[in-house]
Amino acid sequence: MSTTLATAKDIEHKQWFLFDAKGKVLGRLAVKIANVLRGRNKPMYTPHMDTGDFVIVINAEKVKLTGNKNDAKEYMFYSGYQGGEKYVPISRMREKRPEFLIEHAVRGMLPKNKLSRKLITKLKVYKGENHLHASQQPVVIDVNG
Repeated sequence: MSTTLATAKDIEHKQWFLFDAKGKVLGRLAVKIANVLRGRNKPMYTPHMDTGDFVIVINAEKVKLTGNKNDAKEYMFYSGYQGGEKYVPISRMREKRPEFLIEHAVRGMLPKNKLSRKLITKLKVYKGENHLHASQQPVVIDVNG
């Protein structure tokens, strides 16, 4: 018996899912989001095809970090020039760009290839309760943890 792999004609209409990040642990939330983006929650999942759905995340500034990460974790940015390293603490990043925390965590959980660069465009992260995709009628997914 051979394994069935999805082709472009087998891929159905993409759905929209809504995740509320309020009080959720960042890593656990990012795993769920990455799996939906890749389509791993579907029986027709194929690693080399985009079988995933669109994901909307609201309340990005209220995501929870465990342990001492709120004080100790830093993001490093490098300009490419000598001495061009910059470290930004997660507390300051949460104030300025809270969307980055979730985008960065999800990007790290996707494979490092052209397909993941396409998948990350299907992730929409918003700071507050409001989002621009109400007309897509997203399905709310509850993530425990």
